[in-house]
Amino acid sequence: MDDKKLLSFVIPCYRSEKTIGGVVEEINSAMEKLSGYEHEIILVNDCSPDGTMDVIKEICSRDKRVTGIDFARNFGQHSALMAGLRQTKGDMVVCLDDDGQTPADEAHLLIEALEAGADACYARYMVKEHSQFRNFGTFLNEKMAEFMLEKPKELYVSSYFAVKRYIVNDMIRYENSYPYVIGLVLRTTRNIVNVDISHRKRMVGSSGYTFSKLLGLWLNGFTSFSIKPLRVATIIGALSAFCGFIYGIVVIVQKFVLPDRVLGFSSLMAMLIFFGGMIMIMLGLIGEYVGRIYISMNNSPQYVIKEIVSPNNEEK
Repeated sequence: MDDKKLLSFVIPCYRSEKTIGGVVEEINSAMEKLSGYEHEIILVNDCSPDGTMDVIKEICSRDKRVTGIDFARNFGQHSALMAGLRQTKGDMVVCLDDDGQTPADEAHLLIEALEAGADACYARYMVKEHSQFRNFGTFLNEKMAEFMLEKPKELYVSSYFAVKRYIVNDMIRYENSYPYVIGLVLRTTRNIVNVDISHRKRMVGSSGYTFSKLLGLWLNGFTSFSIKPLRVATIIGALSAFCGFIYGIVVIVQKFVLPDRVLGFSSLMAMLIFFGGMIMIMLGLIGEYVGRIYISMNNSPQYVIKEIVSPNNEEK
């Protein structure tokens, strides 16, 4: 009787025609050394402008363990992860990058942590080889998750992680337009651990994360899974109103104590600009929430799949 567990590997792909083949080979080599497991690989092409999908099709044609998914347009890494998760059948799922920086030959460390009792395990890099911009974005993302999502301060979150099947089953129930993977994990379990993993230098190309993509990711995090920004806006509004009230009293007192003093026009304009700016920020924040609710009510999809290249080499 074959009682091997099935491991699923999900890899979002973007501009990785030169690297994804090596990542798949490394996974296969690593799994040959890991007894008691079988594996499948889900490659999700996020409408990459290069020949990434052609490479994925070629890999699928010679390896029946690999499934390829092609998006109709670019939806982002987290949407690609959600599409891949919905295709998995494994008892445990490992998600990693397509550029080879996350070492697939150390996936067994994540699996061992799950076997030891954790529900989810994130790789913690001993030395990060990302660019300074990417590291700064990761830092802001960590702080945002701590404040908005109540992520434990000691928990390091990365794109290289493993989760158990029941976590995946709960994650894929989320069908709104703006998925945020760590938010979905945290709402399901707090039994999450870190393991130390090496991090490689990027050999080809550069990170696909631009400032606009990172900004969109942060917005997904705190508008889809937290109302704390609205509470913060309420507090700031109350404090601003209080400061305005105090300032008004000061002006009245000065008028009676120093009747000949001409009150400053510049200070009045500064207060108007300050409070006007705060009001616009609050309205913009509320508008962001309302806009996302509107888009979700219109059933805007997380992603649109153009085609699936299945393990039996048939395109769907």
